[in-house]
Amino acid sequence: MSSPLSQIKAPIAEEMSAFEKHFRDSMKSTVPLLDKITHYIVKRKGKQMRPMFVFLSAKMFGETTESTYTAASLIELLHTATLVHDDVVDESYKRRGFFSINALWKNKIAVLVGDYLLSRGLLLSVDMGEFDLLRIVSNSVKLMSEGELLQIEKARRLDISEEVYFDIITKKTATLIASCCATGAASAKQDEETIERMRKFGELVGICFQIKDDLFDYGTDDQIGKPLGIDIKEQKMTLPLIYALNQASSSNKRKIINTVKKNNNDDKKVKEVIDFVISGGGIEYARKRMMDYREEALNLLDSFPENPARESLRQLVVYTTERKK
Repeated sequence: MSSPLSQIKAPIAEEMSAFEKHFRDSMKSTVPLLDKITHYIVKRKGKQMRPMFVFLSAKMFGETTESTYTAASLIELLHTATLVHDDVVDESYKRRGFFSINALWKNKIAVLVGDYLLSRGLLLSVDMGEFDLLRIVSNSVKLMSEGELLQIEKARRLDISEEVYFDIITKKTATLIASCCATGAASAKQDEETIERMRKFGELVGICFQIKDDLFDYGTDDQIGKPLGIDIKEQKMTLPLIYALNQASSSNKRKIINTVKKNNNDDKKVKEVIDFVISGGGIEYARKRMMDYREEALNLLDSFPENPARESLRQLVVYTTERKK
């Protein structure tokens, strides 16, 4: 049986296979070390959900164009640059089971490679005269940086409201999927209002994506396996925990926040926090919020032309909220 993602890709199968060469070409350099590193980046690509959102968003309004390939390459370049920089900042040595750039080539090279990818993205859009795409994606990178900094600032106190949480994830995670959908529509020469509605659609899907990630930490589905508690160990405030804390008595709330602050490396204590979240209804609440956002995204999607690309976008939204990893 084919995987859900290969079925979703069906209307854009040609585009996705042609995109790989586009993306590789967009990173070419005359420096052998750089070429070696960018080859490594291309080789360990993930599910490629971002290019899928770009191509499906364009195809829903007609045919993909050269502009659509530029949009997908631009987003992948800037997104890859932020991931390379993130790994340096977080001192991460693995990403998706592969060694990170900083693990293999050290921090200085990783930062320079991130800068190179960023500049390639900017140049690609300038050379192609795609200033609208550049505006959408640059704004996205600005918001992602703000989201990261907001999270760092708030993480010190470990007592964030739901409102702040949604502000952080909208900027940090949702804005990138929003820009995929907006640039897809823009590359298909849609008007401002349609581009904005597609941006909103992508933002809603991005919020679902992040809440789903939050839920993985608690291992609530049989398929996910035992709770990981990684977010708790990293002192990240996620929606299930924020909700459970808001329902707790002030003394219990203080106790749990203290545990996350001081005993976040003690597996037994982390398990206590996980149990607290589960018994406090945090999982059900987060899942319900995710499904509300999903419904809003699907309702918005239904206002667009009906065709195979729209159906694939619908399936992609469902996949986002039901994926197993």
